[in-house]
Amino acid sequence: MNGDVRDVGLASSGWDRISWADGEMPVLRAIRERFTREKPLAGVRIAACLHVTTETANLMRTLRDGGAQVALCASNPLSTQDDVAAALVAEWHLPVFARRGEDRETYYRHIHQVLDTKPHLTMDDGADLVSTIHHDRTELLGGVRGGSEETTTGVIRLRSMAQAGVLRYPIVAVNDALTKHLFDNRYGTGQSTLDGLIRATNLLLAGRTMTVAGYGNCGRGLAMRAHGLGAHVIVTEVDPTRALEALMDGYRVMPMADAVRVSDVVVTVTGNTSVVRREHFEAMKDRAVVANSGHFDVEIDLPALADLADERRTVRPGVEEFRLRDGRRVYVLAEGRLLNLAAAEGHPAAVMDMSFANQALVMEYLAREGEQLAPAVHTVPSAIDRQVASLKLAASGVTIDALTPEQLRYLSSWEEGT
Repeated sequence: MNGDVRDVGLASSGWDRISWADGEMPVLRAIRERFTREKPLAGVRIAACLHVTTETANLMRTLRDGGAQVALCASNPLSTQDDVAAALVAEWHLPVFARRGEDRETYYRHIHQVLDTKPHLTMDDGADLVSTIHHDRTELLGGVRGGSEETTTGVIRLRSMAQAGVLRYPIVAVNDALTKHLFDNRYGTGQSTLDGLIRATNLLLAGRTMTVAGYGNCGRGLAMRAHGLGAHVIVTEVDPTRALEALMDGYRVMPMADAVRVSDVVVTVTGNTSVVRREHFEAMKDRAVVANSGHFDVEIDLPALADLADERRTVRPGVEEFRLRDGRRVYVLAEGRLLNLAAAEGHPAAVMDMSFANQALVMEYLAREGEQLAPAVHTVPSAIDRQVASLKLAASGVTIDALTPEQLRYLSSWEEGT
């Protein structure tokens, strides 16, 4: 078997779900059709560290049909869909190293196995792949032309590396493309996080108070969707401008220390560490539910909660009860990991269509021009962003206006005024 998956016998189920997702991804499908004809990635080896989902499978198919040799591992121990991993191995013979629930040692072994393919390009979601190359596999750096990064947390890590002068090859921040973060982060995270919350708990959100920690694009989407289900939404922030936006969008804004006293549900989406910590657990209501939809499992201080608890037990799949010494109960979902992928299926395919279209086109761009780019974090070329938006509109049956020659002249001149 080419890879390390839990059960190759699950391939048939995985194939059915991958095909279903493909039906919701017309932009990526159009790119795959062109890639099949043109083979822009012929001879290129790509190492990918992504959530192993149905949408990711369709991206891997697209890269393969473009001529690339692709190897895939998971970017989170709980995000792998085992039937999808099996289908990629059995149906498309792609090297996949991913098992849902794998421990830390297995997680990093899989990263190294993907890197053993000696990639020309990397594709990351959280920057663990890039970090491993720079720390442990520096012998590969000379052969890497470039890479891409899918998520906010990873871009933050990579910009820190660049600022410190240690980033050794160019990375394109796919997360920062308009057709990624305005839709994937906002609409994808908003819907899929609530999907995970409801699947794990079966809670009715209408009438409950829910705190959203962080008001970036992910937090905006989550707050909007929670409000739409009837929740009373509180936003916590450290950035005054974002806090003001949340206030003017109609939400209550307050410090976390105050929010936890009245919240039934607290969800973190900040990309930072220890957002919910000891003093917050000490002030929470009985039966408060705490979850995270940021990339890493550091936003909720679980060691502090465990230290406060006399007893902990699993009460539902993905729901752990911590009983504090005074009898109050705090429920943590999905081990504090990405709720939308650990307790649900991740973002809907229709929104990942744009994100992964960006990824495919960025791989083509890097294969062509990566060696000419400086070792830094680069933005997605605006032509790619516009192309993805145009393809999505066309697939949706939507047409828009074009500037007239007079309008073009007006916008390029300075003479006309009042």
